[in-house]
Amino acid sequence: MRINTNVASLNAQESATQTNKNLRSSLEKLSSGLRINKASDDASGMAIADKLRTQASSLGQAISNGNSAVALTQIADKAMGEQSNILDIVKQKLLQAGTATTSTAGQQAIAKDIKKLLTQLDNIATQTNYNNVQLLQKSSSSNSAASSLTFQMGETSANTISTSSGVQANTSGLSLSSMKGSIDSSTAGAHSISSTNRAANASAARGMLVEIDNALTKLNSWRSDYGSTQNQLESSIRNLSTAQTNLKAAESVIRDVDYAQETANFNKQNIIAQAGTYAISQANAMQQNVTRLLQ
Repeated sequence: MRINTNVASLNAQESATQTNKNLRSSLEKLSSGLRINKASDDASGMAIADKLRTQASSLGQAISNGNSAVALTQIADKAMGEQSNILDIVKQKLLQAGTATTSTAGQQAIAKDIKKLLTQLDNIATQTNYNNVQLLQKSSSSNSAASSLTFQMGETSANTISTSSGVQANTSGLSLSSMKGSIDSSTAGAHSISSTNRAANASAARGMLVEIDNALTKLNSWRSDYGSTQNQLESSIRNLSTAQTNLKAAESVIRDVDYAQETANFNKQNIIAQAGTYAISQANAMQQNVTRLLQ
């Protein structure tokens, strides 16, 4: 029997050290709720889970982009809806001015009203924006056509949705500039319904109906484009939401801890640790038996 090196105690200590390490690891998982807290827990699993997390967070931002884009399209749609109402009223007033029962004074009052309505149509085009992005014309100071808007709706540069270009929802884009400029003018012309000749006023008003109908058709076309873009955005948001949910579920399977399983493992390691401590004490006690040989 040898007492210089207590091999039994060393073996018990080694086992106890490993058990305590497992116990600390189990406690870390239970306290964090994660099966993978550091790369050494599962190197390949961590790489896969991190990739899934990045992908899910990217889709989350794309969903946020889509919701903002839907709000933008709704603003444009409501603005053009009001412009459509204005054109409807203008047409009604032209029909009123074009009938023989309307007096010359009435026709002149209608002309002033129409000019105010067309001015408001331009005001709507100037004021309609989302976060300072003009929607119905190029800018607040330029009434030329607005540029196409591109929305990032995925995690790669190719995942985009764009609006139609060329939206110019003002009197210039709707070919109503000449009507607006001369409808209430004292200068006789094709668009003047402010003269003292009631028959001429009525004829001019009837001639403008075609221009209003064409403007309504063009405006409704732009409004329809925005509506189609909104439907596309909403469909993309639904698809991205489903994909994000599945990605998070896949990440959870890899990264999150199974509490039932880990609790059982913790209890097992705890029992082994207590048994290891008892084994070390018994290994140390065994050495005391050598003293009996000296008696």
